[in-house]
Amino acid sequence: MSEDKDQARLANPLRRDLPPAMMPEPGVLVLLGATGDLARRKLVPALYNLAREGFLPPGFTVIGAARRAFSDDQFRADMRAAVSEHSRRQPVLPDIWHDFAGGMFYQQLRFDQPADYAALGDRIVRLEAERRTAGHRLYYLATDPAFFATAAEHLAGAGLACPRSDLPRAGWPSVRPTCRLIVEKPFGTDLNSARELNARLQAVFPESQIFRIDHYLGKETVQNILALRFANAIFEPLWNRRYVDHIQITVAERVGMEGRRGQYYDTAGAARDMIQNHIMQLLSLVAMEPPVAMEAESIRDEKVKVLRAILPLVESGQTAACIRGQYGAGSFAGQPIRGYREEEGVATDSTTETFVALRVHVDTWRWSGVPFFLRTGKRLPKRLTEIAIQFRRPPMTMFRHAEMLPDVPNQLVLRVQPDEGISLSFEAKVPGGRMKLQPVKMDFRYGSSFGGASPEAYERLLLDALLGDSTLFIGADEVDYSWRLMTPLLETWQAGPPPAFPNYEAGTWGPCEADALFAGTDRRWRRL
Repeated sequence: MSEDKDQARLANPLRRDLPPAMMPEPGVLVLLGATGDLARRKLVPALYNLAREGFLPPGFTVIGAARRAFSDDQFRADMRAAVSEHSRRQPVLPDIWHDFAGGMFYQQLRFDQPADYAALGDRIVRLEAERRTAGHRLYYLATDPAFFATAAEHLAGAGLACPRSDLPRAGWPSVRPTCRLIVEKPFGTDLNSARELNARLQAVFPESQIFRIDHYLGKETVQNILALRFANAIFEPLWNRRYVDHIQITVAERVGMEGRRGQYYDTAGAARDMIQNHIMQLLSLVAMEPPVAMEAESIRDEKVKVLRAILPLVESGQTAACIRGQYGAGSFAGQPIRGYREEEGVATDSTTETFVALRVHVDTWRWSGVPFFLRTGKRLPKRLTEIAIQFRRPPMTMFRHAEMLPDVPNQLVLRVQPDEGISLSFEAKVPGGRMKLQPVKMDFRYGSSFGGASPEAYERLLLDALLGDSTLFIGADEVDYSWRLMTPLLETWQAGPPPAFPNYEAGTWGPCEADALFAGTDRRWRRL
């Protein structure tokens, strides 16, 4: 191992406390959709970074599978360019790339052709024997969502859903080889389609071997929610309706429909693309009860209880606690931005929402009466994801003559991206002879506290899938309950008259109607 690789292993936060017994055994990762945008921007760079930092064992093999007619060398060259452009670790180290690329291969595959899966199976068997893997197989469905179930069924039809147990395993523990399936979002487009997808996947892969990936769950701040809440006596006693006034979850994006994204997004919209998965996962982690163990099943059970306790978003055909929007033309930093309906791949009369704001209630003993305000949108002023817990205002009578009474009560803010960290704001007296209050902030940043940037979400999630740890992945029941909540809302929108879109300018914080969610209170959206 090179000196560069030794240093990378020691510096990586994932690596520092990983027991040797938890290192993945060598296996074959089949990347279906290997020439697509997700594979080039996220997946292969993440695998390279894992190799660079010493997580991938000798013999680990990657087979890219897609419809294009690439050779092994063409695929390696294309992925080298992708890693050079998108990896967080630069420059690409020649010796590590040489070892990593030596285990990369390509197999042409038409996702709807059974014969192609038989050829893929022959290639897997040959490489398992040549590279003396431990027999583990991991299939990553990075295809168009329309092929998720079809690809899984064809893998099973070709006998690829069951691992081989007759391979030489010298030097590796006598653990039965595994077959696992990673499925990208979206997990359906409504309740019925999600149930159909889950049923078809579970018919060919056991539920314990299906890893539904939501990259938000791989972000350090999201994982740290559990540690912050349940490992700190100063926070957990306050984490309830007695002390919390409300909670805001914001997922803001500056981007619009760059590239070919408009073609997909115009069939999805903000509710399907963000609320049903990412934001519901964040809400579940914030609102859940303590799990009995830091294990996948225990954590998933508590998250499902939260989803089941969310009050319906539609009552008597009304959606008063929901605001949707679509951006029109605007500007940012003096540069003009075109409206959503002028974007490539978007219908000129589209009624797809690019902004959604919700007020929801979790009807549990812990949270009854505490509103959760959720918002997400495209073409907002900045890229930011955060969870803000706003505590109740204490009685301020004794400070009624003080200068600068607090405008905003104490807040605990968890920044998920781009600058991961946690901040706590509180009031302090300004030095001097007068009673003058001023908000101050205690700020924790991952980069400065632990040295170096946090691992990319896909690095953590890919490693967990290789190890068989499904804690940060989504269970079928979570998907089902989130769609039970969202589907009536989507159906109500579809059945009603189209809204007067566009209703907010690109580069602003969404439609002004979103402020109505706070009507009758002194609450308001956080200034970001």
